[in-house]
Amino acid sequence: MKNLTIIGTSHIAKQSLDEVTSTIEREKPDIIAIELDRRRLFALKTNKKRKLTFRDIRSIGIKGFLFNVIGAYIEKKLGKIVGVKPGSEMISAIKLAEKNKIKLALIDQDIAITLKRFSKTFTWKEKFNLARDLFRAVFFRKRELKRLGITDLDLSKVPSKKLIKKLLERVKTDYPNIYKVLIEERNHVMANNLRKLISQHPDKRILAIIGAGHKEGIEELLNNPDEQITYSFSVG
Repeated sequence: MKNLTIIGTSHIAKQSLDEVTSTIEREKPDIIAIELDRRRLFALKTNKKRKLTFRDIRSIGIKGFLFNVIGAYIEKKLGKIVGVKPGSEMISAIKLAEKNKIKLALIDQDIAITLKRFSKTFTWKEKFNLARDLFRAVFFRKRELKRLGITDLDLSKVPSKKLIKKLLERVKTDYPNIYKVLIEERNHVMANNLRKLISQHPDKRILAIIGAGHKEGIEELLNNPDEQITYSFSVG
């Protein structure tokens, strides 16, 4: 699609922060589409998250709640290692959009829907696999990296396409439901929202900033004009 450029990022990589900044300044897009929803946009802009109530936790499910807490903790720790705050590339895109009066489009699914879906689909087998893999990562880190064919992991850079594909295949095999909820379903939602943007603004230059793990899947959906969104959920 001629009027769409997609950047695949790592949320803790300085490379992504630099690429997003330089691309916006160079390309001067009319619309910046980002892998966020309103809740996460608010959290990034205010540097704080809304405190979840017991009702919120009941709505999204305890498994989704715990997954979100643990995931955020790990990402924060990795961010400290490389000296980049998680989501810095998104913050930079938001600030540049506001500074240059560029339209900002939120294309991701509501995080509450994603977490609720996660709670419903996360199986006992996947829990066991996750516990096993976390144990191996902590006590046998080098061996696990070698098993994945990773000899030199640089967190300051976006992983290669080859490595991303290998990791996604591993997730799809060991955690099929997690893959479906966190990758496949959201790919459909974001691709559909990008299609709408392109249709509504055919003469506008659109820059999409998404996680590198979503890039190839979204491009495949966008390049198939007959592919329709197959997932649509609501909270409650």
